[in-house]
Amino acid sequence: MSAKHDLFGTHSDWLTHTLDNANASLPETKTVLPDGTRISRKSVGVLDIVPPAKRNNPNAEAIIVSAGVHGNETAPVEVLNGLVSELFEGAWELACPLLLILGNPPAMVAGERFMEVNLNRLFDSAHGRSEYKGLTESARAQFLEEACRQFAMANPQALCHYDLHTAIRPSLRERFALYPFVEGRKAPADQCDFLLESEVETLLLQHKSGTTFSSFSSSALKAESFTIELGKVRPFGQNDLGRFSGIRDALRRRFRGQPAPSVQAPFDRLTVFEVVHEILNTGKNFRFHVPDDVANFTEYQPGTVIWEDDETSYRVGHSPEAIVFPNPLVPVGQRVGLMVRPGRFQVPAR
Repeated sequence: MSAKHDLFGTHSDWLTHTLDNANASLPETKTVLPDGTRISRKSVGVLDIVPPAKRNNPNAEAIIVSAGVHGNETAPVEVLNGLVSELFEGAWELACPLLLILGNPPAMVAGERFMEVNLNRLFDSAHGRSEYKGLTESARAQFLEEACRQFAMANPQALCHYDLHTAIRPSLRERFALYPFVEGRKAPADQCDFLLESEVETLLLQHKSGTTFSSFSSSALKAESFTIELGKVRPFGQNDLGRFSGIRDALRRRFRGQPAPSVQAPFDRLTVFEVVHEILNTGKNFRFHVPDDVANFTEYQPGTVIWEDDETSYRVGHSPEAIVFPNPLVPVGQRVGLMVRPGRFQVPAR
């Protein structure tokens, strides 16, 4: 029996198996590839992969990659599935431990962002709040946190986490990464170079801790973590995966333990933004003055009213600010968008 059959049965690949078993509770299953690489399917859509002990890990790292935390963001899921298929087919040898995650399988099947509640607001123990008790996404967030903790404990190497997404709205900056806030931390040069290698030219520095997946791994596990937005939401089978070759090739290079290439034009400069204001739905006759068709990173001039309610309002300050993730259709208390401006942080010298 083949290693692929051990994990995925009669299914052709990891993604097909995940979608067909999206709501199943499957036991942990293990297999070994012909080269000695050990793979454990921890749950539906979660693979823990360890190269043979004798194999060198030149970059001395362990990597978590997640996709599909929002079920309708399919291109990163397809990219990750393709890399898993390459590994099973023996196209290349793995050099570092991996934890690969397809975050929300039921929402992936439904083609929806989420089923009951936004999974990417439930990490760092937010899943334990009373309003989320008993929800499917809450249980999934708790399981994924524990899987990441176990992976980090088993692999004392430098830990990285890349949570891959695509955006609901178009963006004036098609690919951008968010760096979760951790007091006193700055993005290292090698991580900035990895973003450029992935054809991600914009880095957004967050201003406070949050409850996203990458915020959890950065704060609780001390990982170098990023939420990476890679383009536009499209259904399965409708993605031009050629537009995602940057992240695919950069991840494959890291998985293989190969050295980083030199930064080359046109992806040789990282533009940095910082958050200056988080817009929350206050519920007090909250009014959001950003049109529904506005793209991410659309700029607003000083004095522009962005939102208001019965008690307060927010105007752009003394210099222009741009909107990111505008979405007024969120519950009271959740994020409607971020206001950002060019950051003071200097990209580390190479």
